[in-house]
Amino acid sequence: MVKITDVARRAGVSPSTVSYALSGKRPISEETRRRVEEAIRQLGYRPHAGARALASSKSNVLALVVPLRAGIHVPVVMQFAVSVVTTARRYDHDVLLLTQEEGEEGLHRVADTALVDALILMDVQLHDPRLPLLRVLERPSVMIGFPASSEGLTCIDLDFKAAGEACVEHLAGLGHRAVALVGSPPEVYVRQTAFAQRVVQGFTAAADRHGLASAVHPCEALPGAARTVAEQLLREQPALTGVVVHNEPLLEPLIDAFEQLGLRVPGDLSVTAICPEELAESVRVPVTSVALPSAEVGTRAVELLMKKLDGTAVPEATLLPPRLTARASTAPRNA
Repeated sequence: MVKITDVARRAGVSPSTVSYALSGKRPISEETRRRVEEAIRQLGYRPHAGARALASSKSNVLALVVPLRAGIHVPVVMQFAVSVVTTARRYDHDVLLLTQEEGEEGLHRVADTALVDALILMDVQLHDPRLPLLRVLERPSVMIGFPASSEGLTCIDLDFKAAGEACVEHLAGLGHRAVALVGSPPEVYVRQTAFAQRVVQGFTAAADRHGLASAVHPCEALPGAARTVAEQLLREQPALTGVVVHNEPLLEPLIDAFEQLGLRVPGDLSVTAICPEELAESVRVPVTSVALPSAEVGTRAVELLMKKLDGTAVPEATLLPPRLTARASTAPRNA
């Protein structure tokens, strides 16, 4: 690995002079600067992030704030993270991943240093306590998720309300009259996590619009919980013939649980889901689903940040419309 001392030796100057050329902290002659730049080019030296920050007031680093709170399905979160990292590299940016609870104090700690140029925040709550700070931070930010009010912010996500509606519309179109939503773990709703709340809003609105009997059941993301919630649903809704699942780890265990209780999918019970497409396709009975566009959301979040860093105006709200793909898990309701 090429060091600053190697550059200094090639340019015939001291290491401190190379540092001054990179940081601009002290004036140096044009001839010396040219020798330093030529040595850097010949040796392929890449200054570390701190030196780049001093030289250009930019670190070429984005912060991705992903609090790994209870109830979060980490594999899905990591799909978003991989997309952010991959896209950031196309713009010659690295990504600093922050997985602890980063409230206002944590955001100040990162934003008030030269560590990062901008921030992407996930696991957005309807009344997120970070919002007031984000609206006044000098460093640009993008939220993957929509709080109750996105005014003065830049937000992008799947339209989860429309996704909940799309699943119910599909079931209603097949003649189903009693439906249930098996949702995220209870703590996700207690925090008022935005995407989960919006799925419930869409599910309930569409069910009411079609005059369907409906129920919402938060559920722990544990295989053993699938049997419990399946039994509860059938006990409380004997006429149930349609289920929407918004809880990735429970998708296949829930289908197994219903079949163990004597309901065939899709002969007796149609199942839809909001989940990654590869998961819906890999289940024993391929599931009709609204795909989570994690790659597109992550890519576009970075693109929005790059435009903001360049001083280009961007929309406050970018909602991606849901795309429902019908598969073997749904069928017309038996007469």
